[in-house]
Amino acid sequence: MPRKPVAVVDIGSNSVRLVVYSGRQRAPSPIFNEKVMAGLGAGLRNDGDLSDESERKALSALCRYKLLLRHMGVKEAQVVATAAVRDADNADEFIDAVTRIGLPCDVISAEEEARYSGLGVISAFPGASGIVGDLGGGSLELVEVDNGKVGRNISLPLGVLRVERGKPGEQKAREMIRRGLKDSGLGKAGRDKPFYMVGGSWRALAKLDMIATDFPIPATHHYRMKPQRAGDLRRMAERSDLASALSGARQASAPVAAMLLEQVVEELRPTELLVSAFGLREGLLYSQLDEHTRALDPLIEAARDAGGGEHRFGEHGEELHAWIEPVFDDPPPLKRLNLAACLLADVAWQAAPMFRADRGVEMALHGDWTAVDPAGRVMMAQALSSNFGRDRLPDERLNQLCRAEDLHRAHCWGLAMRLGQRLSGGVASVLERTSLKLSRTSVTLCVPHREDALAGDAVRRRLQRLAEALGRKAEVATFV
Repeated sequence: MPRKPVAVVDIGSNSVRLVVYSGRQRAPSPIFNEKVMAGLGAGLRNDGDLSDESERKALSALCRYKLLLRHMGVKEAQVVATAAVRDADNADEFIDAVTRIGLPCDVISAEEEARYSGLGVISAFPGASGIVGDLGGGSLELVEVDNGKVGRNISLPLGVLRVERGKPGEQKAREMIRRGLKDSGLGKAGRDKPFYMVGGSWRALAKLDMIATDFPIPATHHYRMKPQRAGDLRRMAERSDLASALSGARQASAPVAAMLLEQVVEELRPTELLVSAFGLREGLLYSQLDEHTRALDPLIEAARDAGGGEHRFGEHGEELHAWIEPVFDDPPPLKRLNLAACLLADVAWQAAPMFRADRGVEMALHGDWTAVDPAGRVMMAQALSSNFGRDRLPDERLNQLCRAEDLHRAHCWGLAMRLGQRLSGGVASVLERTSLKLSRTSVTLCVPHREDALAGDAVRRRLQRLAEALGRKAEVATFV
């Protein structure tokens, strides 16, 4: 039965956003995502009230979202408001207006906001340990995560719309960050651990770094930077030639976002900066999952979901993985990448043959994956490219993101997948009746004696290619 879509409406200090997900599964998949830059938090510095213009923009967007939810058949929608509404003197009037639209709204506390942001990172980085920083328009949440659990947290009124430009505002922010980290104990907790960057303003900084370094994969999620890069990002954010690549709103907020990142890094001294596309909204969904579902691997679940509707004769990715596994003595981190690639092995069968490798590479590199870093994406892309008949990736820059031995291993995965697909015709029952074995000298395809015709010429050619890539000879054996 198809999963029923669920939605989260996030009324933030900078934007009002609607995200509709295909269901509340382990790896939430957005099927609709729209934001309006209402700037609810912009007026709070002046008189403590939400401005009339920002309210008008927000309520207009919410009216549209309500209609879209009805037409999409979304029965379950959660509406949350964060720092701007939480701190506004006229919040009650705004919430009443939202309720009249038909969107009952929950104004979450600063502690809840930090907790959900932490859970969002845990959802995308299972076992995450370090400090999560969620920078919005009205506040900066800093929350400890340790081995997949959320710990201490603080919320500081340091959103990109609140911090005053210039040295006085910077000094005030520095003192607030230093005092908050010291009083909460988060400063020591985050020392020599990763710092996870959440929020559109910090993702925009990552995009600047990707442009500056000519990074070949556009997905910001799991993008990694050295802590020292924070100072460089601040200088880049102030360069009009680079900042012009960002939207108008992000251009305006980039210098403040970079300044805050630099100050947090100076205080925490983390080992690395990791960008997370998951935050409050995904943490809200994750908080409602049972323990069994939380324990599932989000990469594998997303790959199973993405490949599940593309197969020819029934989903058989796990059978294909089990069939090629005896040839590869992979440690668990590589084994899961192999499985993810196998789950996507049939994803391009409907494309013309000359475009199948492109389709596989596109899916691996640009899919909406979590719990996989750029090197892992490249390995998946190489496996799928080889599976669809193209040995080399289309962009030489991708090879620099992955060790040569890992790329070769992924190429061999793809050749084994390609062999299994040709042998079986995409049917799992053939894989169940045959096997692949590896010895010090050979790769052996074992087929039933009465079905030895399965090992036709095309199959033997693919077996030969795999054996050569593994430095062995190819053999076919029959059994009774």
